[in-house]
Amino acid sequence: MPFDAILFDKDGTLVDFDRTWGVAAYEVMMTLAAGDTAAFRRLADVSGFNVREKSFRPHSPCLSGSLADYGPLWAQALGRRDLHRLYEEIGGLFRIIALETLTPIGDPPKLFAELGRMGLKLGIVSNDSEKSVRLQAGLLGIAEDLDYLAGQDSGYGAKPAPGMITAFAASFNIAPHRIAVVGDTLADIRAARAAGAVAIGVLTGPALAQDLAVEADHILDCAHDLPDFIRGQQAQRRSARR
Repeated sequence: MPFDAILFDKDGTLVDFDRTWGVAAYEVMMTLAAGDTAAFRRLADVSGFNVREKSFRPHSPCLSGSLADYGPLWAQALGRRDLHRLYEEIGGLFRIIALETLTPIGDPPKLFAELGRMGLKLGIVSNDSEKSVRLQAGLLGIAEDLDYLAGQDSGYGAKPAPGMITAFAASFNIAPHRIAVVGDTLADIRAARAAGAVAIGVLTGPALAQDLAVEADHILDCAHDLPDFIRGQQAQRRSARR
């Protein structure tokens, strides 16, 4: 077995980013703008958001999902100085609305069940809040399959910093090179590499394939290709030992 554990990003990897967060972001921005068309347009512009399609452009600061990236931009667009209160509003709105728009990629319970049968530890490392990750994992039907879960407010920092991954490695006494981190953004790839883990990019998010390919160790079409990928890695190792 090439890995002992798989850590997944959530949005764009297990959850359809635009169908979940694009629709939710539109509603959140409309609510925050409170009828001010110019304010809404400013929010959309600084977010790299396509209003017509309710989707994010590939280099949007919102793709990482961290308020540290897009929160100050939203505050400026709204003329808000009460950052703490604004961030609480944004987080609360997204938590509620995203539960209604949540759209999985493929069949996460089937994927997690198959990987679990391989004896792998499984976890989620997300730049969403821990509370939101737990709620969505429950709705996705994978909460019981998780050995580990961390969000950007769990105390380990946000990706691309490696804290969530290194904390997992230490907690389970697993060498980082035996951990695969699967994600759809450069933040995921860079966090994996900074932790010494294997970085696997997937092409199910808004990020461009050519951007991921520069830094990822492997590229898959989607997370559901993982079982076959792992079996292929095992076969290569057996062949190399002959």
